[in-house]
Amino acid sequence: MSVSLVGTVVKPIHPDGRKFIAAFAIATVILWFIWTPLGLLGLVLTIWCYYFFRDPVRTVPMDEGLIVSPADGIVSLVEPAVPPAELGLGPDPLTRVSVFMSVFDCHVNRAPVAGEVTAVAYRPGKFLSADLDKASEDNERNGIVLTMADGTRLGVVQIAGLVARRILCEVDRGVRLDRGDRFGLIRFGSRLDVYLPDGTAPRVAVGQKMTSGESIIAVLGDDRPAIARVE
Repeated sequence: MSVSLVGTVVKPIHPDGRKFIAAFAIATVILWFIWTPLGLLGLVLTIWCYYFFRDPVRTVPMDEGLIVSPADGIVSLVEPAVPPAELGLGPDPLTRVSVFMSVFDCHVNRAPVAGEVTAVAYRPGKFLSADLDKASEDNERNGIVLTMADGTRLGVVQIAGLVARRILCEVDRGVRLDRGDRFGLIRFGSRLDVYLPDGTAPRVAVGQKMTSGESIIAVLGDDRPAIARVE
């Protein structure tokens, strides 16, 4: 039985990655002429760069009220926290679910819910390791607020990490997103924080593997505690 390479081994890539892949490929050719082992190393790094910028198709669950993960990676924190002031979500703590992306995860970010982008706020900062709790306050970040049809608001914050030096947000205020739509990218290794609306309990646990646009992190308005099994 023949298996198509598209969608299995060969993945679509994010447009932002093309220049990086080209640069790695050119460097590989030069290194190959200098010394074959260096060329082989360059080839491995070029493949990694292509893999880093992959942008696979995702199957987004469509049941009413689902909140999906905005990123691939591992749940690193589930705790109450005051949202960044620039998002305008108020001074009271909300449940924050943090998903840490390693340099091997897909870094395309997706909308957790359907709604209108009613705030986009960038804040410069440090480049601490993104798996640290204080990274939410100290690191460079970009946040958006999604306002759903009933007026409920949800905050999503892209946080730069130790290696990351570029946060890309591809949406502006007034844009309407469906659940699972792409809205940005971070390179290379970083974290996404989701601030759940009040009265919504998380359905994930620290250490659980997430797939952006597919893995469910909560059900809107469901405050029943539900601890997910760590995969």
